[in-house]
Amino acid sequence: MPAVSKPAHKKGDFLVDYEEKVFEDVKAEAGEKALVTFHTVAFEGSIGFVNMLQATRLLRKGFETSILLYGPGVNLGVQRGFPTLGDEAFPGHMNFNKQLTKFMDEGGKVYACRFALQALYGHGEASLIEGIRPINPLDVLDLKLLHRKENALIIDTWTV
Repeated sequence: MPAVSKPAHKKGDFLVDYEEKVFEDVKAEAGEKALVTFHTVAFEGSIGFVNMLQATRLLRKGFETSILLYGPGVNLGVQRGFPTLGDEAFPGHMNFNKQLTKFMDEGGKVYACRFALQALYGHGEASLIEGIRPINPLDVLDLKLLHRKENALIIDTWTV
């Protein structure tokens, strides 16, 4: 086996040029909106958390930003904890709850489909993180259409 002639990476090293930004930093113009939808399974991949980070970034760029949790995505919005609600069983266990709460604290709106909440996953509205607004399943499409009418940026993601 050939010898490695380069020194090993160590803590604090940069592996990429993280400072170079290729595109301009786009900010929202007055009144611009964004909607990020989640039809994804909690803890079964990174897309749910990535979407939360994207929604938070859109909010901070000045977009009036909403999150729609529907289908299995409603499970991202339920209260968690172990052994009691709010307790973090392991580092990162509460990252969804914390990120959604931060998003709402910064002015974002979060909606959760009542049909998925009850019929699919057996949760009641009291299971939701405080501040999440439960909506009628017929509102899911109308929320998207209202954002479309307002020329909002809509990011739709699905995982199965």
